[in-house]
Amino acid sequence: MAAEQDPEARAAARPLLTDLYQATMALGYWRAGRARDAAEFELFFRRCPFGGAFALAAGLRDCVRFLRAFRLRDADVQFLASVLPPDTDPAFFEHLRALDCSEVTVRALPEGSLAFPGVPLLQVSGPLLVVQLLETPLLCLVSYASLVATNAARLRLIAGPEKRLLEMGLRRAQGPDGGLTASTYSYLGGFDSSSNVLAGQLRGVPVAGTLAHSFVTSFSGSEVPPDPMLAPAAGEGPGVDLAAKAQVWLEQVCAHLGLGVQEPHPGERAAFVAYALAFPRAFQGLLDTYSVWRSGLPNFLAVALALGELGYRAVGVRLDSGDLLQQAQEIRKVFRAAAAQFQVPWLESVLIVVSNNIDEEALARLAQELVAVGGQPRMKLTEDPEKQTLPGSKAAFRLLGSDGSPLMDMLQLAEEPVPQAGQELRVWPPGAQEPCTVRPAQVEPLLRLCLQQGQLCEPLPSLAESRALAQLSLSRLSPEHRRLRSPAQYQVVLSERLQALVNSLCAGQSP
Repeated sequence: MAAEQDPEARAAARPLLTDLYQATMALGYWRAGRARDAAEFELFFRRCPFGGAFALAAGLRDCVRFLRAFRLRDADVQFLASVLPPDTDPAFFEHLRALDCSEVTVRALPEGSLAFPGVPLLQVSGPLLVVQLLETPLLCLVSYASLVATNAARLRLIAGPEKRLLEMGLRRAQGPDGGLTASTYSYLGGFDSSSNVLAGQLRGVPVAGTLAHSFVTSFSGSEVPPDPMLAPAAGEGPGVDLAAKAQVWLEQVCAHLGLGVQEPHPGERAAFVAYALAFPRAFQGLLDTYSVWRSGLPNFLAVALALGELGYRAVGVRLDSGDLLQQAQEIRKVFRAAAAQFQVPWLESVLIVVSNNIDEEALARLAQELVAVGGQPRMKLTEDPEKQTLPGSKAAFRLLGSDGSPLMDMLQLAEEPVPQAGQELRVWPPGAQEPCTVRPAQVEPLLRLCLQQGQLCEPLPSLAESRALAQLSLSRLSPEHRRLRSPAQYQVVLSERLQALVNSLCAGQSP
């Protein structure tokens, strides 16, 4: 698909986004005559991030886009030739020029699905040399996206379903690609919007933002707007000089708050007026450029009340420093008192937005108060059990209770019969000495065929649809597993046949 038809294609990864050893191994396979051997690899993780009991699968859309566009250009091949041994057979580089993913098949967890340790997020099969070259870029595309989505999901669980979460991390992101990925998958994980305009253009992420401290400090108070007049919201009647109207209200506000009329910073008030003239239906004040109590709050109230007299309603205020919780609570009290004093009930419910390094602990405090915020199985054997891999091509199923909540995930060999709802299954939990039995009310296949022989099997869901799936999946997870501190660990079990294969390989027997 051409880039002009698919704006996301401009954000696709390049083929050489890989480790050099993938290219050196590719040369080794080619030299050994094994380039076209059938191979399969799985992408999975061993521990859930952040000490939790779940992760969200993300990055599949980027992986599919990468695979469908995968082709080594002349410049790519020339660079590989410069870093591989100078006596490398030129025929190898001709082989690289002809590579694509037309023989690659991918099964994957749908984006936004719950993921648990040991369960593949991706299964990639195809010619050995090709899938070796794909390993690192696919790991890169899935790992970071899933990490960001999981972190966002945890923050959403803390905030609850009603509060708004805005991602604003671009200026501190790990470069442009990291920033775009973080904005995209924060949205998938449960954030409402992002400040990242490129994420809006390329990925369809809702964008939001108002003003920064630099806007406020750029005004001294002596500026005269070229057109200070604002028409009433209803569109009828003469325009009003908003700055003059705000000045009148400032006297009343300062009297109400016990402040001198000279205390609020005139440049800050001019900045608020300028912003309100540009966005009268979306006015939001940044309160802490100078002093929240002696300047930001009275200036905001003066401009907000002037707008209110013309039929507009300010949408909120933002705090970016200090004790955010205490300030937010005190500001809410001021809003309630001012709403009663000036008989403007809408002022009671003006949004209070907080920003500046909001982590899980800070959000947990704030959330209660604020309204915005080759055919042969292979197994890696090691003395470290955590680093062992499970052998063979596998299928994965989620076993559900009668209420639709996940009980456990089961891995089995791909050739085994599909488990059925109501069937008694003998399974092996991790480290168990004996199997146990489970009778699921429902069985959900986890890995869906999304790419077969290089062709897309079905349209990929939109980012918004994947976001909705993530929230639905989390809602079905039990509170014990959803808990962010000391959660119960979700079980991933093995079928009897897969456990027997593991045991035989560990004992050094042929499968």
